[in-house]
Amino acid sequence: MISFQSMGRFGAFLCLLMGAILFYTPHSRAADLQQDPALAQLFSKAGVNGTLVLQRLDGSQRSIHNPQRAQTRFLPASTFKILNTLIALERGVAKPHMIFKWDGVVRSYKVWNQDLTLSQAFNISCVWCYQQLAQQIGVVGYRAAFAGLSYGTEAPGPELTNFWLEGDLAISALEQIHFLKQLVKQQLPFSPASYTTLKQMMGHDLGQGAILYAKTGWAARVKPQIGWYVGYLQRAGEHWLFALNMEITQPKQLKLRKQLVMDALRLKGLLPPLVQISHEG
Repeated sequence: MISFQSMGRFGAFLCLLMGAILFYTPHSRAADLQQDPALAQLFSKAGVNGTLVLQRLDGSQRSIHNPQRAQTRFLPASTFKILNTLIALERGVAKPHMIFKWDGVVRSYKVWNQDLTLSQAFNISCVWCYQQLAQQIGVVGYRAAFAGLSYGTEAPGPELTNFWLEGDLAISALEQIHFLKQLVKQQLPFSPASYTTLKQMMGHDLGQGAILYAKTGWAARVKPQIGWYVGYLQRAGEHWLFALNMEITQPKQLKLRKQLVMDALRLKGLLPPLVQISHEG
């Protein structure tokens, strides 16, 4: 047996260092994630398969339903518009008061068949609007932006105009929480002006001092379909981050994305019982 003495101080140091690295792997941290029984009841009552991570900004409190799924990556769908908007603003291909001119093509969602502002395009998840931005940003632009971030697979392909809908980009609920934490703290490599514009677009005043900053997502072109609702609640000087994803087997389940998050926030005493939010979008 080789002893620390025979290896010398440097060898012993290397062994200790390697041991520390192995101990603090993502897998060991993931093993510590605990199921929240109260959140599990919400999902059971709704009859859906999904996950929800609810975390205080400073990380001192966290509740999770379905920890295994919370670590699993899925297409971000329109939740990518949060980051995509920042990238577009920073690169100058999007402006706060820009107008997307409708090309006359009639699409399945009537609200898309008109000229739209950047804020409107964000909130109604206008695909063709953000496809225009993607074409201007380009693969090289996305790769450069991803290089300074930590956003799932960071893969802008294989198709430039739909990689967040049915391509290689994927992210887990826990990774969404990490991204949102950096977003709230403005630790991402974007200007204050870009943060301000995005925040104005994302915000929903719920009344009673509560503001919800959030984005829905629906990956409808894959099987099973994936629904998302991610963002954060600002109330009483605190920020609570949340990331939900769930399987969508029928369109009527789409409203459950927001409903489950709102129910969870009330359950944890973070929202007054009477506060409501529209299930549109």
